[in-house]
Amino acid sequence: MAERSRIKSGRVLRTEQLTPHMVRVVLGGDGLAGFEVGPFTDSYVKLQFPQEGVTYPEPFDLSVIRESVPREQWPRSRTYTVRRWDAEARELWIDFVTHGDSGVAGPWATAARPGDVLHFAGPGGGYAPDVTADWHLLAGDESAWPAIAAALDALPADAVVRVFAEVDGPEDEQDAPFDVTWLHRAGRPRGEALVAAVRALEFPPGRPHVFVHGEANAVKDLRGHLRLERGLPRERLSISGYWRLGKDEDGWQAGKSDWNRQVEQEQEQRV
Repeated sequence: MAERSRIKSGRVLRTEQLTPHMVRVVLGGDGLAGFEVGPFTDSYVKLQFPQEGVTYPEPFDLSVIRESVPREQWPRSRTYTVRRWDAEARELWIDFVTHGDSGVAGPWATAARPGDVLHFAGPGGGYAPDVTADWHLLAGDESAWPAIAAALDALPADAVVRVFAEVDGPEDEQDAPFDVTWLHRAGRPRGEALVAAVRALEFPPGRPHVFVHGEANAVKDLRGHLRLERGLPRERLSISGYWRLGKDEDGWQAGKSDWNRQVEQEQEQRV
């Protein structure tokens, strides 16, 4: 998975309330000169949110900040998918899941106004729909929807696609160029509806390419199902937990690699 760490900056051009729980922030400006996302539809950036009351050296440089500012005052880093990059217009779209005042990125996006500046590192990425696949399975929750939507935008109109998206309710559905099976939690545990829907899917004939991302425990269940019960090879899967219940991103990222490695080892031993 490729990632470039050079810091860029974007200035808020506009925002859009897509659903009650998702806000789109469009960044632009000269700070995006030279920015590229490459071939991946799951390209992501690591947004840098300043700590309240802390002034950072200018120009913004993470290496300088880490050398000169106490660790507890470093900016909060949060990973977000690039929903769209328009190089000609120099516009970077980032869609944020929001939960009121909870979290770091969501409240920032809700309060963002034209002219606000956001620094970020990246992009990284590792998935794009395989045009040689016979069909595509894309599944995830709100956190994965921007990457799923970007993949759908990249697919040809005649592609065979099965899409499952778990959200709180019908008010959280969004338009897409392909049919989407929207799964409403309606109070059920996160991931339960998604896991059940993928398990119940009658696979189309041929060789699939799979993208499954979202809450780590649900993703773990689906990875086991796809590898052990469906017999899909690893190279046909892009599957990883974007987040984990009970963990903020700092806590999840600190242990994510070990978690994913352990899950993969356990399941590969059973294949």
